[in-house]
Amino acid sequence: MKKLITLLAVGALMLSARAKENVSVLYVGGSPDLNTLGGVQLDSAVVARSVKERTADFTKFLKQRFTKVKAVDGKDYTSDMSDGYDVTVFDGRPKAIRPEIRETDANGRIVRYERPAYLPDDFDRAAVCIAEASEDLGRSIGTKNDWFCLCLDNYAHNWKKDHPIFRGPFKVDIKSEMRPTPENAKEYCPIYGYTLPEMTEMWLVHSPTTPENGRRIGMVSRPWGYTDSPEAEVISSGVCAKSIDAVALGRHGNFFHWGFAAKPSDMTEPAKAALANAIVYMKDFNGKHVIARKKDESIATRDRATASKYMASRACWMADYESNVKFYHMMDSAMKAVKAKNAAGEKLLPEEQVFLQFPDPETPVLVPYEQYLQKREPKLFEIFGEDEEEYARYYDKNRPYFTTDGEYGIIVDQDARSLKIANNDIRLLYKAVELLEKGGLDAGKGKRILERYTLCRFDSPAEWKAWLDANRDRMFFTESGGWLWLVDTLDPSVPGNDYSVRNAAKGNDAPVIPAGETDADNPVALKAEIVDGPAGTKDVVITMTVHDGFHTYANLAEGDSFIPTEVTVELPEGYEKVGSLMLPTPSPSATATTYYTGTGAFRQRIKGTGAGVVKCKVRYQVCDASICMPPVTKTFDLNI
Repeated sequence: MKKLITLLAVGALMLSARAKENVSVLYVGGSPDLNTLGGVQLDSAVVARSVKERTADFTKFLKQRFTKVKAVDGKDYTSDMSDGYDVTVFDGRPKAIRPEIRETDANGRIVRYERPAYLPDDFDRAAVCIAEASEDLGRSIGTKNDWFCLCLDNYAHNWKKDHPIFRGPFKVDIKSEMRPTPENAKEYCPIYGYTLPEMTEMWLVHSPTTPENGRRIGMVSRPWGYTDSPEAEVISSGVCAKSIDAVALGRHGNFFHWGFAAKPSDMTEPAKAALANAIVYMKDFNGKHVIARKKDESIATRDRATASKYMASRACWMADYESNVKFYHMMDSAMKAVKAKNAAGEKLLPEEQVFLQFPDPETPVLVPYEQYLQKREPKLFEIFGEDEEEYARYYDKNRPYFTTDGEYGIIVDQDARSLKIANNDIRLLYKAVELLEKGGLDAGKGKRILERYTLCRFDSPAEWKAWLDANRDRMFFTESGGWLWLVDTLDPSVPGNDYSVRNAAKGNDAPVIPAGETDADNPVALKAEIVDGPAGTKDVVITMTVHDGFHTYANLAEGDSFIPTEVTVELPEGYEKVGSLMLPTPSPSATATTYYTGTGAFRQRIKGTGAGVVKCKVRYQVCDASICMPPVTKTFDLNI
């Protein structure tokens, strides 16, 4: 009997050993399992304990499945460490190898901003990035795994069922179910011209993320242009606050985006297997890198034309008004109920107390369609007026010739349009070479086209022609990668993929910022001041101006994972607050989430005497209809 037990034990060990894949994995940790964004204040000891527990959790998960595993903290990681492993799993932020650059003008407006870099631009080791690690590490390199929204929940949908990460080597036994299609996803339907069913097939990835458990929230990347280069693939979307095709699982070059933020012990068995398979899958991408580099998160793709066409329609005009009316009734009803409860002496919940800070909502007024268009399309309005069909015709007719304007928008390339050749048709490049060969007045047009849509700078038409002929069969056009024709090759000796060519052309001068308080690169302007109030009091006033087309957040509907605007005011000795912070009137959305748009003031009345410093802190996240930027915290010191 003892011999039999021994044999069984040895067999179990052998089975366990065979279950492991011969893959070496480096885990880079350092992040907690808790949500620390949005002004969430946590005890440092609690965060440190969470980091330790999460690292141990991931390490255990990896050691059960792979033959060689090492865990390091992000602060101790250097990129050369990845050379000794098949795959690096990034779940923490390494030390920056290039610091953040933030230059402002005399008025404090940002004129140059570069995010910090954590990996070399030529990093070519296979990497799996967990949640926002994709944005942190990939931004400076130019991966498409960018921050669309930190709002990914715990269900996946629209996954590619035949993809290798769902086929092995670890068995992925998904038990899918039909669940209601996310309401947020439906908001994008009229904008981009598609419909969604009421129910969508989904599968559970991990246990719920709720305000009560305070766990980390996942990140989705922008879908527009994600697959417009051959080294990128979308594998799955997931329930989030964005469009139905937001990228929850995707690969760009040697970077795999695993958008779900849960640690392995909170994952379902199918999710654990899929993550393990993703690590195995990425082993084959060692030594490879991204080709189409999305260096600019503000770049628009041709999908913007579809959205702009809808936004100029009477249907969108009325939808905006109906949304405002719905919001008015919701706010009016809620405020009346809270005020009645407060008057009766009943205790208010924290979320109810917020309503006492808002002014009474104003009854929505349907502005004339003309006025709506003047604000939405000021330049085109001068041409088309209220002719809805002309706006639609403009966006349809010019679709082949649109390019990015560098500020989340699109403009018509008049050179391409004059030749009647789409900019994503390689015949445009050959036509440009032909113009160069002929010389004369059109030679300048040919040069502009070639330097606008490629990363080459040849001296003669013959060199341009030779390059095109040599690479034509492997060239592709990427919008998210800069509206460029690139070459599908990893060979650095082949001209055409070196983005430093474009950077050199721009020079080192800071960009010119249009006049005005805000622009697409500086969508939020803040001003803090102390003004006299009634009866000897003073008001601390923080004015927020949000660029047209953008919004920050006032209140969030249940399940939304954006960052609400938070304003705190700390007073020096000798002063006290009079009443609560008075808030601007919010604008509605299609859900219970509310926005701050335009210009509004946060006002805190104070009283007291003496000299000192009033410390103000503003925490916010700014978004437009397509993208959300990472949250920002700004502080002000006001002498009193």
